[in-house]
Amino acid sequence: MATTFDISAVRKHFPALQQNQVYFDNAGGSQVLQEVIDSVSNYLCSKNVQLGASYPVAQASTKLVNQGNAAVAKYINANPDECVLGPSTTQLFRNLSISLFEYIKPEDEIIVSKLDHEANVASWLQLAKDRNCKLKWYEPEDKQNPQIDPSVLRQLMSSKTKLFACTQTSNILGTINDVKAIAETVHEVPGALLCVDAVAFAPHRAIDVRDWGVDFYSFSWYKVYGPHIATLYASKEAQKHMRTLGHFFKTTDTLENLLGLAAANYELTASIPEVIQYLQNVPWDQIAEFEEKLQGILIDYLNSKPEIFQIYGEPVADRKKRVPVISFTVKDRSSREIVEAIEAKSNFGCRWGSFYSNRLCEEVLGLDAVDGVVR
Repeated sequence: MATTFDISAVRKHFPALQQNQVYFDNAGGSQVLQEVIDSVSNYLCSKNVQLGASYPVAQASTKLVNQGNAAVAKYINANPDECVLGPSTTQLFRNLSISLFEYIKPEDEIIVSKLDHEANVASWLQLAKDRNCKLKWYEPEDKQNPQIDPSVLRQLMSSKTKLFACTQTSNILGTINDVKAIAETVHEVPGALLCVDAVAFAPHRAIDVRDWGVDFYSFSWYKVYGPHIATLYASKEAQKHMRTLGHFFKTTDTLENLLGLAAANYELTASIPEVIQYLQNVPWDQIAEFEEKLQGILIDYLNSKPEIFQIYGEPVADRKKRVPVISFTVKDRSSREIVEAIEAKSNFGCRWGSFYSNRLCEEVLGLDAVDGVVR
């Protein structure tokens, strides 16, 4: 295991970095490891069969997919029967909300955070509407650096609260919310569940769902150097409240059978152990330390000209407080103008907009929902 962060060695794992392009849009999707590309190609070339048959290639294919599922569970400190893979976090949350239809009653309350990507909003709004139950919004008072404060959340909760949906790290703000403290607060109400969107957090830190005490937790591997596939965790206790979306002849003792719906993409599932192996060789503490140095360059510059720039989220580079998802606006300029000017003069690829966090941009930050921020 390396004792220092060797950026040259890291770059060699990513063939896309050999191009004349600087990727500043990694929050929208990371580049893919060569090992993942090779794994997907090899699977399709020699293992692309239906699972579960008795002939040798099918047995080998089944083993690879099972290893992918097991690797995911071990990586987030869960059991394999608590994990399911699917096409996206958005889809997995939608499936989850449908499975909780009978658990949520008309007299119950659902709390949704306005800091979230629409993936962890729309499904719960629809569930509240379908069940005719009360919906509450968590909306922080701080409009530049909004965070989820457990003490504020506690005031919003009641004995009728059944679910709180929030982000661990906003895909615009970059601020790290303390999901362990949030989980403890949510569970003060018997039967209340916590659903966490970790899409913007997972590319930057290690995950331990057991230690944090979350009930539901999802993120996308295509933001973590892997293929376009996502993971959802649901604790065994939380699964007791879910109805199955699977076939009638399937057992309901695994999350895969409850929500899997014909299983995830085989070749992509089989490639995930390659991502995890890479992360074991490049420790998270070294990644976080290196990220802090990088984001400090931009954050310090933005802070040096407060009359021009407005940072959203933590205005510091401290890796304990934020990940390098950095968003800002420029006085008297649209975000689109800034991005177009950058790309006209350089090979830096970045983005402008709301990035599916329209409610955060418009209703919390007070920005135009279309133009949004420079990220």
